[in-house]
Order: sequence, then C-alpha cells, then structure tokens
Amino acid sequence: MTKRRGIDRREFVTTTGAAVAAAALGPTIRIKRPQKTLKLLQWSHFVPSYDVWFDKYAKDWGTAKGVEVTVDHIALADLGTRANAEVAAQQGHDLFQFLSPPGAFEPQVLDMADVVKEAEKQNGPLLDLCKRSTYNPVTRKWFGFSDNYVPDPGDYLKSIWTEIGMPDGPVTWEDLVKAAPLIKAKHPEIQIPIGIGMSQELDSNMAARAMLWSFDGSIQDANENVVLKSDHALEALEFGVRLFKAGMNPSVMSWNAASNNQALNARQTGYILNSISAYRTAQDNKLPVADDTFFVPALKGPRGTGWASEHVMGIYVIWKFAQSPDVAKQFLIDLIGHYRDAVLGSKLYNFPSYTGSVADPGVPVTQKVASHRTPGTCQPRRERDLRHVRPADHVCQRGDRTDECEAGPGRGAPAGQEDFREVARQEAGRGRVSRPVGR
Repeated sequence: MTKRRGIDRREFVTTTGAAVAAAALGPTIRIKRPQKTLKLLQWSHFVPSYDVWFDKYAKDWGTAKGVEVTVDHIALADLGTRANAEVAAQQGHDLFQFLSPPGAFEPQVLDMADVVKEAEKQNGPLLDLCKRSTYNPVTRKWFGFSDNYVPDPGDYLKSIWTEIGMPDGPVTWEDLVKAAPLIKAKHPEIQIPIGIGMSQELDSNMAARAMLWSFDGSIQDANENVVLKSDHALEALEFGVRLFKAGMNPSVMSWNAASNNQALNARQTGYILNSISAYRTAQDNKLPVADDTFFVPALKGPRGTGWASEHVMGIYVIWKFAQSPDVAKQFLIDLIGHYRDAVLGSKLYNFPSYTGSVADPGVPVTQKVASHRTPGTCQPRRERDLRHVRPADHVCQRGDRTDECEAGPGRGAPAGQEDFREVARQEAGRGRVSRPVGR
C-alpha cells in the first residue's frame, strides 16, 4: 500500500511561491482572436473600371474595420446557377449580388428592413422603382437591398441613320421596321440592322417587355391575372414577327447579353437596346464607333405609349447561412455612403438607388429626395432623355405603370446636385442626346 506524505504549511508556501514566480518570469503567451471576415460575390461589371474601384474600396473598408474582405466576380449569366449551388450547400458567401429581383430566393435570405431604414436615415428615401424590386408587400419582407439600377435606352449609330433620313434615330417601334430595309440597302454588309436579341437571356427579355408595354400590353393585370392573350399582347407579338423579318436574322435567337454590344461596336448593326456599356467599351478601346454612338428614349407604340425596362438592378442579399451577417449589413450601409464615388467609378453606368447618396457633402438629409431626376444629373448627356423606366423582372410584375423617369434637360436637380451635375458632364466627355424629353 502506498503511503501519501503530507506537507506542512511552510513547505506549501515555499512551493507555491516558487511556482508563481516562475510563471511571472516565464514567456508570455498571447492568444490571437480570430479576425472577422466578409465574403462577397458579384458580377464582373460590364464597365471594368467599376470592379477596380469596388475591389479597392472593399479592401480599404476591411482594413479600416479590421475585417478580412474577399470579393469574387463571376459572369452575369452564371449568377443564378451559383446562387442555387450555394443554397443547396447552405454555405458560400455572406453577400450575394443579383442583377434582377431575386424574389424566388426570399425563403433563403435575411430581411433587410433594418439596412434599408438606416440607409434612408443617412441618405434620404429609396427610389420607388428599387423598393418594388426588393420588397414583397404580401410577406412584408425586404428580401434584397438595392444599391443601383441602370436604364436601358436605345443606342444607335448616327451616321447610318442620317444616311436614311433619320438623323435623330427612331422615335417609334414602327420606325425600326421602316429603317431596317433602308439600312440594308445602304450597307449590305450589315445583315442585322436592328440588333435586338430574341433569345433566352437578359437583354432579350428586357426588349420583349419594353415592346409588350409600349403596345399597352402586360404580363399580368392589376389583379395579378396573366393576360398574355390580350389583344394588345398579341399585337406586340405580331409586331415582333414583322420586326424580325425586316431587320434580323436567325443568329439573334442565340445571342447572349454581350452580343448586341459586340455587334454595335463592330458596326454590324445600327440599333440596340442597352445601357451605356457598349459606348464605354468603344471609348476605352478607342474605337471609331464611339463618336458615332447616340442614344434615344423609350420608343413609342401604336398609341403613343413608350416604356423602357430598367437594364439591370443591383440587389444584394444576405443568406440565412451567412457567417457574418452583421458585418455584411454594415458594409452595405457604408457602401451607400460612398456611392458618389461608386457612380463615377462605374463611369456613370450605375444610377444610385438612394439618389441622396450622390448629393454634395453637407446637404441635409431632409433635402435628399427620391427622384428619377437626380440620376439624370449624373449620366452622359446622350442618355439623359429616358422617358419611362420599369423593372425588367419585377417580383410582382403588375400591369400598373407608375415608374416614370423624366430626366430631361431643364429639369431642376434636388439640392446639392448641381456640383455633381458638372462633374458628370465633364466625365461624360462628348456625350449628347438626340432630342429632349417632353410630354
């Protein structure tokens, strides 16, 4: 049997005192707390300078906040597939940017009501167009957060249209049908005089909706009944067939979102429906076509109705499985606070969803109004005459028409916008519109 030897009080004090002294004199061990992280995924922007600006902004923001920020970029066409993959795996990025309303993912994302509230507190109201693309009035949930939207004007080559007696470009949809054979006659090398896609891709869908709306049709009526068999919808369909026969060939059935840009810059078409990305690409690559590119507002249908889709709608979501949801929310709020720089970083491609975010420094929030006129002050002059803008892929897609964009010359800018107007004009360079907007 083993005997345990006891120790007296003197031995205990001596032993423990030595141990404490040794610990005090020994090496200090520091436990490093794990750094916060934020993972973002968004598209590879059609204007590459925006990605350069954004990536640097995100890195600098992370350094200032003690957050390790990772930004991944993928092609626009891959966003849906990637989103579905992340949801299936229940892991991926904290922030995920879509380019159209991601209503189908509502069950998988956090409510952004608190982020919208704070952004409006700091920058003034959110545009109604952007609200209706991110808020579900049935569930009363903000399933997304919009930082920007992009209009979709008509882009045309002025020299070609001048040769056929239409120097200011088309005014109506019927003008496209009339112009197509005239362009072919003058330029046999242009086999697709009207470069509007008719395939299953983003730009084609925007054009189809614009055509449908301008013929007074809609996908749904005010009561959300599908009305694609209405007389006006069928009239738009019949017009689309005539337009295809007059100004296109079967290749437009397989176009992707970049095809119309490429065709215009290669002078293989005389008209496209697009944002300013084709124009910016031509400028960046010093293509002669840049000086020949002009813009027109929404084309009118047979009864004078003219509507254009919004081109893309930048909408961030935070997945329910995000690892850093609070960090993601703060990043979005701070991003809107720097959106004046973001708009210029995109070379005026992005329009701010919170128009007050591009106001001059020091402007009171009470003077930062939500108006489509505000972005009209921060875009190329050739693109400032958009008449109507509607969501290209609205979550409800009702038949009402409440999103008007009247950003024509002579419209007054909200307080604090005049300086930004001048900055934008200088940035826009030689831009000019074909004709002003008027009722």
